[in-house]
Amino acid sequence: MTREQIYGRRPVREALRGPREVLELWVTERALKAEPWLREPGLGTRSRVKPERDLTEAAGTRDHQGVLAWAEPYRYADAYELAASDSPLLVCLDQVTDPHNLGAVARTGEAAGATGIVVPAHNAARVTPAVVRASAGAIEHLPVAVVKNMARYLSEVKGPRLWAWAAAGDAETQLWQADLTGGVALVLGAEGKGVRPLVRRTCDAAVSIPLAGEVESLNVSVAAGVLLYEARRQRNGG
Repeated sequence: MTREQIYGRRPVREALRGPREVLELWVTERALKAEPWLREPGLGTRSRVKPERDLTEAAGTRDHQGVLAWAEPYRYADAYELAASDSPLLVCLDQVTDPHNLGAVARTGEAAGATGIVVPAHNAARVTPAVVRASAGAIEHLPVAVVKNMARYLSEVKGPRLWAWAAAGDAETQLWQADLTGGVALVLGAEGKGVRPLVRRTCDAAVSIPLAGEVESLNVSVAAGVLLYEARRQRNGG
């Protein structure tokens, strides 16, 4: 049976709370003493106490915090179903390849109430153990979908019920001026490259985050967080 690794205390705990089944769990004595949830009867025969070196060797990293699990493969969502939901709030990442950025966006997106994340099939990070770890397990609760062509996808789903905004530093419309109250797809590109020209032209408009300091741009995960929480503020009537 195909299975995937998850490591780290919070990521594994969130996986146990999420939709996919955790098949096997390795824990160290130290982690077992520190985390009461690891001693819950419900874990049953899936849990095995192992020495630290076994977890490090199996995970290929020491960043496991004494907890390592194998779960069924991550289930990707349908991007068109996400767009068809009521007043969707989507984060579309255009060729963001850094797994830590994808994980950080997922953590913020889940906290901000995003509908889901959409990534292209090529030149983009997918859900891996490193992404799950970077999201602190939040990606277990936030749908992620993959599309063959981001520009085509946006052209097919945008309309009166869903407005696509490209995040761009040179956009005249600042986030305070953008209407993010209805269905929204926030499109962000890789750091240093931005949203690709064709994808940006496919969007309805572009939005910028005003910067008061000397830096010229924000990390993509930070920019996503700023835009998502502005959307949440507007939707809550703030």
